[in-house]
Amino acid sequence: MTPRPTPRFRPRFDPPLWPSTPTPADHGDDCQEGPHPGGGCGERHEQHERPGHPRRPGLRDLVELVRAPAALSVVGDSLAGLAAARAGTSMPIRARHALLPVASACLYLGGMALNDYGDRHVDAVERPERPIPSGRISPRGALTVGAALTAGGVAAAGLAGGRRALAVALPLAACVWTYDLVAKDHPTGPFVMAACRGLDVLLGATPGDVRSALPAAAGLTAHTLGVTVLSRGEVHGTTSWVAGGVAAGTIAGAAAAATTRSTASAGAPGGARYRTVNHRTVTRWTTVAAAGAYAAACLPAQVRAAAEPTAANARTATRSGIQAMVPLQATWAARSGSLGTTALLAGVAAVGYGLRLVGRLRGRAGVSIT
Repeated sequence: MTPRPTPRFRPRFDPPLWPSTPTPADHGDDCQEGPHPGGGCGERHEQHERPGHPRRPGLRDLVELVRAPAALSVVGDSLAGLAAARAGTSMPIRARHALLPVASACLYLGGMALNDYGDRHVDAVERPERPIPSGRISPRGALTVGAALTAGGVAAAGLAGGRRALAVALPLAACVWTYDLVAKDHPTGPFVMAACRGLDVLLGATPGDVRSALPAAAGLTAHTLGVTVLSRGEVHGTTSWVAGGVAAGTIAGAAAAATTRSTASAGAPGGARYRTVNHRTVTRWTTVAAAGAYAAACLPAQVRAAAEPTAANARTATRSGIQAMVPLQATWAARSGSLGTTALLAGVAAVGYGLRLVGRLRGRAGVSIT
C-alpha cells in the first residue's frame, strides 16, 4: 500500500479575481463540452486542458500564478518595521521608503510563482486547474516570473535603504527560494517560512534602528510559525495539542503587544520625546483595539480546531491565521505610536474583507497562496 504523502502548507486567501479556467457555464448556452464546430469555445477548452499547449500567458494567468490579492497580507510587514524604527526618534519619512513595501510584495509574489514551479508535478495530479499543469504558463515561464520578481524586490530594497536594506533583502530572498524549492515538505519548513516574515519586518526597519523592530519581527515570526504548523493538518487533520498550542500562542502574542510598554516616547531627545497625555492614551487604546481585532480574527477558528481537530477545521483556522496578519501588523504599528500606519493597515484589512465578501457573493472558492 502506497503511503500517504506528507500534507503540504496550503493556506487560503479569499477571493480569486476570476475562476481559474473557463467552463461551459462561463460562456453561455452556446458553449458545450467537446469539439466546437469552426473552432470556438471547445477549442479554448482544449487549450486550457492540454498541458504544454504553446500560447502566451495572459494577465489573468500571471495574476493567478502569483496570487496577487495575497500581497495585501505582506505589505504591512515592512510598514510595521518602519514604524518601529522611527518610534521615539525624529527620523523623517523619505519618498524612497515607499519602495520598502514594494520590495516586500515583489519578493512575496515571486515566491508564489516559485511555489507553483516547485509543485508542478504534484499539482498535475492534485490541482490540474492551476496555471502550470493546465498549460497556461510553462514551468520555465513561472521560474522566470519568480526570478524577475525576486530581482525586482531586491533592487527595490536596495534603492530604498542601500546596503543596510540589501543585507536583509538578500537573506530574505534566499529563505523564500529555500522554502518553495527545498524546505516546504521538510520538518524545517515552518521555521523557514516564519523566518521570511521576521526578515520582512526587519527589512522595513533598515532606514532606522533595526533593533527597535525586533519585538514586532518576533511577533510576526511566532504567528507565522503557528499558522504554518497548523496548516500541515489541512489534508488529514491536525491534533488538539497543535491547535491548542497555536491558540495559546495567539493569546500570548496579542497580550504581549497590547500590554508591553509602547516605544512611541522612549529614547527620543527633547521635543521628539515629548508626547501629550492624550496622544499616549490614544496610542495605548488603539494598540489594545488592534490586538483585540487580531485575536478575534483567528482565535475562534483555532479554538474550534483544538476542540475538533478535523481537516476542515484546520483549513479554516489556517485561512483565519493568514487573514489575521494585517491586524497583527497594525497592532505593532500602533504600539510604536504610528497611528497613521495603523489607519492605513486598517484600510488594507477592510479592502481584503471586501474582496473576500465579493468572492463569497459570487460563489467563488478561495485561492491557495501556496
